[in-house]
This record gives sequence, structure tokens and C-alpha cells, in this order.
Amino acid sequence: MSDALYLRFLSGPDVDALAPTPAEVVDACEAVVAAHGRGETVFEPRTHLVPDNGGRGHFNVLRGSVTTLGEQGVAGVKVVGDYVDNYTLGLPSELALLTLYDPLTGVPAAILDATWITEVRTGAMTAVGARRLARPDAKVLGHLGARGTAYANIVMLDALFDLDEIRVTSRRPESREAFAERLRADLDTPVVVTDSTEATLDGADIAVEATRLVEPAPLITTDLLKAGSLLVPYGTVSALAPDLLDVVDKVVVDDWREAQSGEFGALRPHLRSGALTAETLHAELGAVVTGERPGRERDDERILFWHRGLSILDVAVGHLLLQRAEAADVGTMVRYR
Repeated sequence: MSDALYLRFLSGPDVDALAPTPAEVVDACEAVVAAHGRGETVFEPRTHLVPDNGGRGHFNVLRGSVTTLGEQGVAGVKVVGDYVDNYTLGLPSELALLTLYDPLTGVPAAILDATWITEVRTGAMTAVGARRLARPDAKVLGHLGARGTAYANIVMLDALFDLDEIRVTSRRPESREAFAERLRADLDTPVVVTDSTEATLDGADIAVEATRLVEPAPLITTDLLKAGSLLVPYGTVSALAPDLLDVVDKVVVDDWREAQSGEFGALRPHLRSGALTAETLHAELGAVVTGERPGRERDDERILFWHRGLSILDVAVGHLLLQRAEAADVGTMVRYR
């Protein structure tokens, strides 16, 4: 018997060729969120590696294992760079690699370009949260930011809700115009480009904040959240007014330990000030998905859903791609040892 070990490498083009539909990604992510709610995952909050590079960017390191995937579970580690100004070099701001492992033996199973995975699992988490926390009759979506994950947010929300209007804005006019054109080519819902946060969010039923701030700024203020709205902020640096939680009826997070970890995140200042605590938190999304905690209970509730990005979603989508790759013999087999 050979002692050689091989793993499968899936490049960006390989991932594109195997890509599941948005609905399949949402279903896979919702299943792992439910598994997390039932305690069927091993999850560690992300850590950050900040190189000495003059503030150009940093790396997020995410780790997790899901018992319910495959016959014996799947473990994974993802490293994703967050480099805001990469557009000046013609590069995506977020580039990622995911490694998958057999949790019983530690044998590596695959290395995947996880840039697309990062984009779609972020949009899927936004969609899973909105399915439980937004009003079912939501008509107006306001989206701040045109980063890589923004497209998946909007496409997946548009598939869930009968929207009348999608509003988009971003810091650079050229990026928001190009983003809108891409959406118009793929969606039937009217897409409106705005030049301010106020114009984007005023009267919006669902508001998503995916900005790329370098310093905290109170872009989203209490007067911009209408009764019955859902706000989903996940910018690396906070764009929320300090008193925003004064008008929010419920705060839901993807994972409370994750929310408390690291130096980045939309609600980091609110945690530091004591505005958000374990006592004021309504629930983790897994508890809502499993029915342990209620989601939206009234049409007039203002709900905030903060997701920082769970490693177990990357593992779930990566495992789905690996299964497809093995069935179709796609990818490059690399000798590990």
C-alpha cells in the first residue's frame, strides 16, 4: 500500500466551473447555521494578522469544523486578506485561500481559492438573517458599499423578496456606477444609484452596510432606520452612530464569541461602550433558525443583524464544491507527502 497522500487543488476557474446556484449556497449556509445553533459545530472566533505594511491591509484567519458534513465531518481554515486600496492595482480587495481537512486523522483534503466562497457565503448569511428578521413584504433595499461581497448580498436578497427598488451607493462614483450596471444586467428589479447614505437608506425596508471605512464614522444615524426595518452592518470599521442601538428593538449576531473578538467590526464601539452586552443581545442567529429564540415578532420592530463571517460557512460551501469536484474529477491533484 502506498504511503503517498494527495490533496485536490481548486483554482479560481475550477471554482467558477463548479459554482452552485445562489439558492444552493443559501441552503447550505442555513443548514450549517442551524447545526451551529444545535451545537454540532466546533467554532473558533477569527484572529487577525496585521503585517507591518503602513496600514495597507490585514489578514483574517478563520477556523471551524462541522460534524454534520460528509460521513465524519469536515474541518477547515481560511485566510483572507482585507486590502481596501487593492483596486488601484487592479486586484480584488479580498483574496482568500481555504484548506479542508479530515477531522479524525488531520489529513489535508483540499486547497481552494476561497475568494468566491467568501463573497457568496457572506451574501448567503445576509439572506439567511433577512429570511428570519426582515418583514416578508419588504420592498426597498438600500445597500452601502460596492465591495466584492456586495453583489451576492443583493442578488440573494432579491431572490428572497419581491423588491420594488434596489438603491446602491459607495465612496467612489465610478465603483457605484459600475456596480449598478452589473446588477441591472442580471436582475429585473430597478436599481437606483445614489450619492449619499441618507438617500440610500431613507425609507428602506432592508439596509445593508458593507462600507470600506478606514476610520469609524457615524454614517448610519437613528433617523435613517424606519419602523419595521432590518439593518445588516458588517463593515470592518464601524459606520454606525454611537446611539444607534437606542432605537433598535433587537440585536442578533451570528456568534456572540465572534462578536466580542478582535479589534474590527461594525459594533465594536458599541461593545466597548457597554451599549451591547450579553444581556441586551437578543439572540445568535442559530438559535433563531432552530426556533429556540424568536425572530421578528412585530411588523414595526427595528432589528439589527450583525454578522462578522463564520468559518463554518466557508467550510460548508468549500465542502459542497469539493464534493462536486470529486464527482466531476475537476481540479489538480497535488502530492502532499
